[in-house]
Amino acid sequence: MEIASNFLTEIIDADLAAGLTEQIHTRFPPEPNGYLHIGSAKAIYINWSIAKKYGGKFNLRFDDTNPVREDDEYVQSILKDISWLTGEAPNGGIFYGSDYFETCYDCAVALIRDGKAFVCDLSQEEMRAQRGTLTEPGKNSPFRSRSIEENLQLFQDMRAGKFPDGSKTLRAKIDMASPNMNLRDPAIYRIVRAHHHRQGDKWCIYPLYDFAHPIQDAIEGITHSMCSIEFENHRPLYEWVVDNCPLPHHPKQREFARLNVTNTVMSKRYLRELVFEHHVEGWDDPRMPTLCGLRRRGYTPSAILDFVQRAGIAKANSLVDIRLLEHCIREELNRTAIRRMAVTEPVKLTITNYPEGKTEYFEVANNTQDENAGTRKVPFTRDLYIEKSDFALVPPPKFQRLRPDGEVRLMGAYIVKCNEVVTDENGEVTEIRCTADLETGNGMPADGRKVRGTIHWVSAETAVDASVYLYDNLFTLENTGDVPEGTNYLDFLNPSSLKKLEGCKLEPAADVPAGTRVQFVRMGYFIKDEEPGRFNRIVTLKDSFAKTLNQ
Repeated sequence: MEIASNFLTEIIDADLAAGLTEQIHTRFPPEPNGYLHIGSAKAIYINWSIAKKYGGKFNLRFDDTNPVREDDEYVQSILKDISWLTGEAPNGGIFYGSDYFETCYDCAVALIRDGKAFVCDLSQEEMRAQRGTLTEPGKNSPFRSRSIEENLQLFQDMRAGKFPDGSKTLRAKIDMASPNMNLRDPAIYRIVRAHHHRQGDKWCIYPLYDFAHPIQDAIEGITHSMCSIEFENHRPLYEWVVDNCPLPHHPKQREFARLNVTNTVMSKRYLRELVFEHHVEGWDDPRMPTLCGLRRRGYTPSAILDFVQRAGIAKANSLVDIRLLEHCIREELNRTAIRRMAVTEPVKLTITNYPEGKTEYFEVANNTQDENAGTRKVPFTRDLYIEKSDFALVPPPKFQRLRPDGEVRLMGAYIVKCNEVVTDENGEVTEIRCTADLETGNGMPADGRKVRGTIHWVSAETAVDASVYLYDNLFTLENTGDVPEGTNYLDFLNPSSLKKLEGCKLEPAADVPAGTRVQFVRMGYFIKDEEPGRFNRIVTLKDSFAKTLNQ
């Protein structure tokens, strides 16, 4: 899927025309402290597809500079998600920011030797207090005037583990009066004793992201470091690092708007809370916006990339309707998904004039949108199941399904008429007894009468048992980034986001392998889960967003 022209490709076109670069080289730098989500898909798509558009290279680089929350579990999940989403390995290679720690350290030493970095003893709170405001300059640290020799020794002692965690930081010496707060002598190294998932206990000092990231880009030969808009104010620091460190290459950072989607959250902190506080079943809960959750829900890479492309690439933040994502997968599955009959809330229907023990088979299309999908044979017997909602003792106005003394067509089979209804002591319908017009089959009634309603059904004798999981939005609030004052995003968790239906009945051909996507006719699109007998609803049949697109 080739990326459409946008402001980022215009920047690249201009750079190529000016001879500033010959081969485009991009990267995606996820932190291995959580699972990727659909917002990550946008960043992947931009960097991966731009590299493909220009015949360039695309790197995956794990930003593992903070060992506190990093884990190999997240590394493996990211590798799986990127392979699934793009269908290929990164052609530029797979790298780890931690593999550049020695180079980062050397760059820090070079800054100290040039008088552009110093060791500071202020605590985080003290540094924050002296940082100033948007209208007032910050105050110089009392340790800013330390000699180069003292700073070199102190930084060496920091690496040697001679100081407690948090007792000292290495700060860039830039300008405490800068209008850009990120240039007010930012910390570039801190002391943290934590086991690193790759480096073990080799290091007790770690570079901060704003320092390590431009160095990593430069080492890998990244030409265009494309990241989300919150890093725009960090760009001057990015450029300061590559200008002042001994690096082989000068990458260019440019920013794009993040992908914000209605009725969900994208903050990794919030996603971690949802998982670790057990508000959801895990990272791959189908209600989650994580790529593994969307995959388990039944979304395809092509639908997700289509959604990202339609959402657009711009600099201005916006909120994208989640119904657009649903529209993309619905549009795809309407063309590709096989059709099967499933009864999710079964009630027994007995055809009293049909021979006991007899089974016949009706030829039914696998996909009415695709003639090449062929047909299947669906078994028909005396005892059937239909949806509870397809029958009404007292039908509402315009009800065109089965009612007492009413007729409906059983999809692909006979027309039946309700003659008798059996109820329990609570008045609940337990059985519907009908007679079938056995002359109709797949055709019209011999007398030409019109039968408006058509319902689906499953043979009771051959039905396959299943559990069906129906999903809705995880949050009731459309914009979770703007919660009302005095509330928390968790206050808007949707209590109806999951409905589990047990004892569902499927036609035999619906017993498909795990990972198969099907349309349960008149019910929606579903995927067979890895958990035996479980189907997850991907999306309903009704597309309320299509009208919006056509306006």
